[in-house]
Amino acid sequence: MEEKGCKREEVISLLSGYRSEDLHHDHILSSMCTIPHEIAVSVHEMFSGTNLGDPGLFPGTTQIEDRLVHSLGELMHHPKAGGYATSGGTESNLQAIRIAKKLKPGIINPNIVVPASAHFSFDKTCDMLGLEMRTVPYGKNYTVDCDKMAEMTDKNTIAVAGIAGTTEYGMIDDIERIGRIALENDLFFHVDAAFGGMVIPFLPNPAPFDFEVPGVSSISLDPHKMGMSTIPCGCLLLREPEQFGTLNVDTPYLTVKKECTLAGTRPGADVAGAYAVIKLLGREGFRSVVAGCMENTRRLIEGMEAFGYVRAVDPVMNVATFGDGSVPKGWVVSHTRFGHLRFVVMPHVTRDVVENFLADVAKIN
Repeated sequence: MEEKGCKREEVISLLSGYRSEDLHHDHILSSMCTIPHEIAVSVHEMFSGTNLGDPGLFPGTTQIEDRLVHSLGELMHHPKAGGYATSGGTESNLQAIRIAKKLKPGIINPNIVVPASAHFSFDKTCDMLGLEMRTVPYGKNYTVDCDKMAEMTDKNTIAVAGIAGTTEYGMIDDIERIGRIALENDLFFHVDAAFGGMVIPFLPNPAPFDFEVPGVSSISLDPHKMGMSTIPCGCLLLREPEQFGTLNVDTPYLTVKKECTLAGTRPGADVAGAYAVIKLLGREGFRSVVAGCMENTRRLIEGMEAFGYVRAVDPVMNVATFGDGSVPKGWVVSHTRFGHLRFVVMPHVTRDVVENFLADVAKIN
């Protein structure tokens, strides 16, 4: 740190230079995050000084968090769900499994059973909590093999997980079948819908994946992905809100005397931004956004197949995967662990972006 500060113009110029080195969204085809909605950005600034970690100081912002949880609970077919805004899917997944472990304190060598598609946050979770992670192989269409999942559970299993919107292929596990496995074995069942939670409800005839499915204990979903909030904004929802009490710690010097959250200081700005987008768009608006993303996904697949790229799986949502092949310079596309090209057609991946990409693909084929 320098002894004397700089002029404001110098600071802005310096930081603008660094920002210019970041990649532009119009060439990013691999991210599950997108450009925040303009209302989220505006509201984020309005609430930039708020801290949900000390809710008595910010009762209005706390009410917004409650309203966000209620709105997402309604979307997940359980208006009475309990929850709080997290920093994203990683925190939500960790907290859900922490609760599962707390609910079965008598198990000495606990394990969790998760799909091969599970996000790497489950690896972190097991490392931090001292759990064995049992990974169930894929069945058909890159979804979990539920028969093998049932076989891999035992008396030391504390939880099972299912993925609604897998990170690599955008597929939905058979949540109903996993729910039956959970009920038959008295297991906590966490659904990681960090991506799919703000997509699946707005698809025509969506697969069941939320609290409407018997046996689902908790759900993670991220408004900072398809919810178009500012980063970071996730949410963890519980069917039985009282289970959050298993995580409570004493906070004697705050305006509340107990907290169950992982972080102490928690920003209110992204939460307010997320709620603003939900209020502005409503279900009708989100259906339109998702429909647009799905249409652009279909156009991308059509165009890629015309150049000989073979789709890896028929997409359920706005994720497209193809057999490996060349990608035009300047475009950011990722690969799955099996080597497939992976595209995530987020709201910033407009029809013009898709057409520009396909035009560049034409030049190398």
